[in-house]
Amino acid sequence: MKPFDPASALSARTSAIEEIAIIAMAQKARELKAQGADVVSLTIGEPDFDTPVAIRQAAVDAMNAGFTHYAPIAGYPELRAAIAERLNQDNAIPVEPTGVVLSNGAKQALTNTCFATLDEGDEVILIAPFWAAYEGIVKMAGGVPVIVSAGADTAFKPTIEQVAGAMTDRTKLIMLNSPSNPSGAVWNADELRALADLVQSHPRCLVLADEIYEDIWFEERPTSIAALPGMFERTITVNGFSKAYAMTGWRVGYSASCEPLAKAISKVQGTFTAGGNAFAQQGALAAITGPRDEVDAMRASYHRRRDLIVSLLADIPGIKVVSPPASFYVFPDISGLLGKAAGNTRLETDVEFCHWLLDEYHLATVPGSAFGGPGCIRLSFAASDDDITTAMSRLAKAAATLT
Repeated sequence: MKPFDPASALSARTSAIEEIAIIAMAQKARELKAQGADVVSLTIGEPDFDTPVAIRQAAVDAMNAGFTHYAPIAGYPELRAAIAERLNQDNAIPVEPTGVVLSNGAKQALTNTCFATLDEGDEVILIAPFWAAYEGIVKMAGGVPVIVSAGADTAFKPTIEQVAGAMTDRTKLIMLNSPSNPSGAVWNADELRALADLVQSHPRCLVLADEIYEDIWFEERPTSIAALPGMFERTITVNGFSKAYAMTGWRVGYSASCEPLAKAISKVQGTFTAGGNAFAQQGALAAITGPRDEVDAMRASYHRRRDLIVSLLADIPGIKVVSPPASFYVFPDISGLLGKAAGNTRLETDVEFCHWLLDEYHLATVPGSAFGGPGCIRLSFAASDDDITTAMSRLAKAAATLT
């Protein structure tokens, strides 16, 4: 009898999903650090601030008050109401509390939505560069990713004609991430209106609007596509508390939509995980109803860091950089450095470049290929000024050695 190979029992959909490069590069950086290397990592999209004290205290008080049991599947009514109120007032999204579904992070809200709306073979338009997890989520739900690419020359936003050309009678979702991870791109109101007109001309298309970075903006506050005429019924807006409130470890996200979609999303969540963490939701309630001074202060810090890292990147020959109007990422085009030799090794791809950068200069970045943007790298500036300055010094030194 042959030895049993557990890998032979894996499902085809699981086998088809690759490890996300962000996780792989971050893990490699941690391993080098553990070996004593002086690694500077700009890989993970996580605020380097602690969660504000008032939010932490609200969660502690909730635990002491007995919020240690199962929460309602769609979330506590008072938090759903507070989110709906904010979306109505600040985003002009006419959602009712019953249309809000709390989840274990925004990533689960995205997954819930895909499972609630996609049938096998339905097509989902992904606008590249896109967050690395999108493609895997779509495939897990039986969808077919259809990629529409845009580069630095168009500020990482495709034309509406490109999007229209990718649509078929199988198109079910357009995943819109504005502000964008990894590029920081923001779709302005005119661009969103053009997209809305296109979506409404299609008999079955919905928009999955990932707005997790909406509070980290530097030029003007982003517009929500669900606020445009005729788009609320066609849009599932996803957001969460991780980025704006520095609550990544709390895992509190949500979706907001019309009630029929919300009911389906809640049904999926009830099947997979049930309700989110009870006392974390009470912390989230304190966050969304409390003062925004610390949120604004964190945004001001990101703004300063954006200006710092962009100015340093602009001084490095071979690198083209678009200043991101939002988020805490910059997505420089390094294609001018590719095809060059590092010693006896020729760096042909952004993946090879990132591994070389980490191995030789102890600078951890993420290849743009992980986001559907080959020839670029993603740098997170959710890091200290010192780390940013050191990282850009190492990048400049590395680029200067290529021949």
